[in-house]
Amino acid sequence: MKIIVTGGGTGGHIYPALALIKSIKQQHPETEFLYVGTEKGLEADIVPRENIPFEAIQITGFKRSLSLENFKTIMRFIKGVNISKRIIKQFKPDVVIGTGGYVCGPVVYAAAKKKVPSVIHEQNSVPGLTNKFLSRYVHKVAVCFKEVETFFPKDKVVLTGNPRASEVMDAKTEGVLESFNLKTGIPTVLITGGSRGARPINDAVVKSLSQLSYKPYQVIYVTGQTHYKDVKKEAELVGSHRNIAIIPFIHDMQKVLPSIDVVVGRAGATSLAEITALGIPSILIPSPYVTNNHQEKNAEALVSHGAALMLTEKDLSSSRLVESLDVIMLDNEKRRTMGEAAKKLGMPDAADKLSKILFDLGNHSKY
Repeated sequence: MKIIVTGGGTGGHIYPALALIKSIKQQHPETEFLYVGTEKGLEADIVPRENIPFEAIQITGFKRSLSLENFKTIMRFIKGVNISKRIIKQFKPDVVIGTGGYVCGPVVYAAAKKKVPSVIHEQNSVPGLTNKFLSRYVHKVAVCFKEVETFFPKDKVVLTGNPRASEVMDAKTEGVLESFNLKTGIPTVLITGGSRGARPINDAVVKSLSQLSYKPYQVIYVTGQTHYKDVKKEAELVGSHRNIAIIPFIHDMQKVLPSIDVVVGRAGATSLAEITALGIPSILIPSPYVTNNHQEKNAEALVSHGAALMLTEKDLSSSRLVESLDVIMLDNEKRRTMGEAAKKLGMPDAADKLSKILFDLGNHSKY
């Protein structure tokens, strides 16, 4: 089987793709992959480091207002389609899958025009423009939230979940908390604003450090690389906080999460896939700076099932944060029931479901 995978721009599109590739390689080592991304996206750095063959095309997204740049985007799309057709002709894939981002547009569209079976994977509860456009041409639309099914042709939609969920289930966790100078057996909360950090979350946490340092639970606080030095300086003014580990970044989040009791953070699709697969309650602070406010919709999906609490960024404060943490961290029964609700939403077999779709399409291809 030969598979072209395309997706990029953010880790939320790239890491599910890599998790899927890893899972398929474990079960079908003879499978050949080609990843198509952009030169400027994160995928240009991340994918080659995973020893996956990589090709780049140039593409940008549409502006939401009349702009000369949109005309340039149309020209780049047409050029991208032509380059993608050449890539497809040379690689001869059995199936193509797009995991999100502008780059999927020309690649998946080219696959449809070349009559190669194709799939798109929508991670969020509100679809982007690219996936809505491509849904007319692909064979299957794999989704992670039932709430998004109504945006796509009913006969194409399959609820699979996010392949990243499968990855966290296999992680080894021995000695994780000790590596942060924390103790095993004490309820632990992870607070993070994402890989780059989020200033509003950092501001609320820094103002909460004096209160959190006296709590009967412990905290792993991820500041983001950009904010780390400033946060450390402010934390030193607070004094001793032995139950709080302050770090800039976690490279292997899948190894840390199984040791965590509650997560505080954004509501990106990949993060939610991980915490629901593991059955971890959460306090979600959706980013208001994303397309279609999709993170808030993602968070609402968990809140409606009793799996999470939500604090909007405009309502976030140190007092609201600590109150919300205490509601869950000081109530074992509350934590247990929220964890069970989260687990019911989790789809740890997502990679297997998506892999089956690809192989079914690829094996029956007649192009």
